[in-house]
Parts: sequence; structure tokens; C-alpha cells
Amino acid sequence: MENKNFFITPSSILPQEFFEKLIEEESFFVEKIISEGHATPEGEWYDQDTTEFVMLLKGRAILEFEEGEKKEMVPGDYVTIPKNKKHRVSWTDPRQKTFWLAIHYK
Repeated sequence: MENKNFFITPSSILPQEFFEKLIEEESFFVEKIISEGHATPEGEWYDQDTTEFVMLLKGRAILEFEEGEKKEMVPGDYVTIPKNKKHRVSWTDPRQKTFWLAIHYK
């Protein structure tokens, strides 16, 4: 068994958001996401066929939903996003890395 650290990053500066699947099974997967001033491009929405439980572990961010609701997120905050609920990341802190833990399930 290899000992790993969730907060280790692949490089010092991330040119784009970083996604890493930590566990993948038939009906669910767990992923690590690192943002650093990244946001979903304006006008684009995630529309997933899985329910997503997402927790912000470090950093700050704003999640936006298609109907206009916005959720400001700080460490420890989490939300469950139902499948096919359109959402996007409208902002992440550009001064620090933002670490997310996401669990997608059917």
C-alpha cells in the first residue's frame, strides 16, 4: 500500500483545472479536483448523469446553478448536486489552490 497526500499538487502553477480519479467503480467514482483561479467558461454548464457530493477542503469558490442560485464555499462546506442539475464553478480564489473532493454516484 502506498501512502499518498491529498494536498500534493502535480506542479506549482496549474495552467488548467486538475482532475484525478482516486477510486472508480461501476456505480460511483471519487475524484480530487484542484482549481487555482479557474472557472467554468461563461455560458457552459455541467450537466452530469450522476449525483455529485462535493466538499471544498481548502481554498474558496463559488458554485452557480442555472436557475441563478449561487453558493459561496469555504473549507468544510459541501453540497449534493442532483443528477442533471446544471451547474458551473463561477469563481475560485486565484491567490491559492482550491481543493475539492467529489463523489459521483448513480
